[in-house]
Order: sequence, then structure tokens, then C-alpha cells
Amino acid sequence: MNKDQLLSKLWEQYIAITPSAEKIHALLAEKGEVIENDHIAIRTYDDKRVDISVLEKPFLKAGYEPKGDYVFESKKLYAKHYEHATDKNAPRIFISQLELAKCSEKIQNSVKTLLDSCDQSVFENEDLILSGAVWNNTSYATYNELLEESEYAAWMYIYGFRANHFTINTNALEQFPTLQSLNQFLKDSGWKLNASGGEIKGTPEQLLEQSSTLADLYTVNFDEGTKEVPSCYYEFALRYPMANGELYSGFIASSADKIFESTDVKLQNSAN
Repeated sequence: MNKDQLLSKLWEQYIAITPSAEKIHALLAEKGEVIENDHIAIRTYDDKRVDISVLEKPFLKAGYEPKGDYVFESKKLYAKHYEHATDKNAPRIFISQLELAKCSEKIQNSVKTLLDSCDQSVFENEDLILSGAVWNNTSYATYNELLEESEYAAWMYIYGFRANHFTINTNALEQFPTLQSLNQFLKDSGWKLNASGGEIKGTPEQLLEQSSTLADLYTVNFDEGTKEVPSCYYEFALRYPMANGELYSGFIASSADKIFESTDVKLQNSAN
């Protein structure tokens, strides 16, 4: 699978459970904007069968190279970001993983049971990154147990391997010179933004500002019946030039920490 095929399939899979992203994309296109993608984020567990070293394979094969790594202490996450070796317009890839050893035995056992229940050959598939939840367990009780300790673990339990969010490159927009102006346009158009840590995460001094919508609510067929749970969100990034004049290309861990909360059930409840 080449880069364009991989990115296209990730987008198709993403908008299938995140209709707001397609609507915002269309809304900006109607204003004449050409939308560029800043980065795509992916979640996983650090079990060796599905950790970052497994999920990065199709991206490395498609010409991506590792560039930076990040630690999120409070959420027990480790992440790496990748950039394409030759295509400077290709979106960055950001892959994070839950550090299970730092979690409770309950979460460790739940994740091990989940992965053990799968046909182990599925983890060898090149398209694992596009496979969603490869396990069959859809217990609402288990979802809530995971949710009590880790929203991240609960999200993975439902949605599995897919893009968690795409990100609009605000620098490439013509009519929105600041992230504030884009945020205001989105709010005026009826979208709810993630206000955890402020609507804008990061500062010009940090060379990166980020904001995001709250995740869509998606209907999931649990064993106990259908329930709506947060799916994915759309992010917006504005990058500033470094001393050498080139735009900053990395990520700010403290900002990303708050962006992660766009899928948080508590934020959803407080916004409604």
C-alpha cells in the first residue's frame, strides 16, 4: 500500500464515524479554502503484538521517518511522531501507546484478555492499522470499567486500530490568519470545541497552537444494547517559524495532553 492509498483509507475510515469532520471540511471548502492535513493521530496499547513498533511499519514502508518522542505522565502514554522523507506536504503521523505496566492490574488483564482472544495472525496483517477493533468483545460493562481509569483504554476497546483524529493545517488557510478566527467561525457555525486547558492549547512562544472539536457521538451496539459513545474529533494546528525561518514541526506534550481529552466522556457531558 503506498502513502496516498494508506492516507486515503485512514480518512475514509475516520469520517465514517466522524461525520462532523467531513462537514467542517466541506464548510471550509465552500469558502474557497484548500485544506491541507497537518497530522494524523493513532492510538494503541504497548503490548508487543500491537505497539508502536508494529503500527509504524506501513508508514515506514510508505517513506516516513521517526522524528520525535513524547511522554504523557498523567495519562500513562508514550508517543512518537513521523514525517515523510521526501514529500514535505505529507501529513505528520503521531502514534501513541498506553503504557500498561503503569496501569492497574484490572486494565492490564483486560487488555491481555482482549488481545489473547484474537486470531493472533491478525496482528501480522499489513493493514492492521485499518482494522478497527479486531476483537469481538463489546461489553458496555467492560467499557465503563476501563473508562473509570483510562478514557484512552476505553476508546481503544471500542474503536481499535484507526485514525483517532485528522488535523487541519491552519497555516494553509487564506481567510483565517489566527486560530482564534478559525475557532470563532466554527463556533458561529454551531460546533463545540474542546475547552480543557483553554480552547487554544500552546502559544506562539512554544511555536505551536492547537484546538479541536469535541468528539462526535457514535452509536455502538454493545451486548447490553445500543449506546452513544464519543468517537473521533477534528483538530486544527497553527505553526510558527523557528529561528532559522522554518516552521516548527514537532509537538508540545502539555498541549497534546489536553487535545487527547477531546474524546473524554466528561467533557461531552459538561458541554451538553
